[in-house]
Amino acid sequence: MSTQLPEQTEEESTETDAGATAAPQERRLAEKRDRAAEADRQRQAEEAEKAFDADDTYHLKVFRYDPEIEGKKEPRFDDFHVPFEKGMTVLDALMFARDTYDSSLTFRHSCRQAVCGSDAMFVNGQQRLCCKTQLSDLEEPVRIEPLPHAEVVKDLVVDMEHFYDQMEAIEPYFQTDDLPDGELEEQRQTRENREKVKMSTRCIWCGACMSSCNIAAGDNEYLGPAAINKAYRFTMDEREGEEMKQQRLKILEQEHGVWRCQTQFSCTEVCPKDIPLTEHIQEIKREAVKNNLKFW
Repeated sequence: MSTQLPEQTEEESTETDAGATAAPQERRLAEKRDRAAEADRQRQAEEAEKAFDADDTYHLKVFRYDPEIEGKKEPRFDDFHVPFEKGMTVLDALMFARDTYDSSLTFRHSCRQAVCGSDAMFVNGQQRLCCKTQLSDLEEPVRIEPLPHAEVVKDLVVDMEHFYDQMEAIEPYFQTDDLPDGELEEQRQTRENREKVKMSTRCIWCGACMSSCNIAAGDNEYLGPAAINKAYRFTMDEREGEEMKQQRLKILEQEHGVWRCQTQFSCTEVCPKDIPLTEHIQEIKREAVKNNLKFW
């Protein structure tokens, strides 16, 4: 006995066809919306650029690289012309370029007050904090690149993992053997000792000094000026325990420690917080020598 399948009604057939074509139609509509949005963005950018005379703008040449997009894997420089206002920083200009011309432009920033250290970049051939660098102090075109001697993640963003590892290697936190007897009693520090370590406490972990150091560029194990400065801050603090001081000095005296420094002063020159990094490194060297001297 044969069984005959029921005939498909015209209404059912129409619903099936509609379901099959719905997804492609939605994709086409989405693509159309994206193209319209991109065209609108470009139009707005062109209008914004026309609204300013050449004398009122600053010319930026910004490094671009995106390993995840086929057409952007090859590094290049993009040009942006941003309107200039008195007091404008490089970070202000980058944010305007991103918000007005290209939303994919990628860079780090946070506090905008030279405290977080996240927006250190290579500007006109020197490591600088973009939020602290005035556009008016720079010659055009302002060339903005990621920090040298670090792997570029995207555009102006570099991988800071190695820098953080070097900083952590010297155990950058206070450790003491002698706590006050009273629960609420302070662990006092003399004014003279505070003045001695004061400048070293200003480090904001921006990585500018490490990027400028030729030794660090050739020796991936070198602790680097930032880490040595952080070690100086605790080693020279009179409140830290003697045992921990000896432990830090051992870390600093290793093959890739303070003795790799060749006193080029490049780290001191680029430090945005004016820390005398080279001086601190030399003082740690003297401390290490005194620590190893034996008279018998």
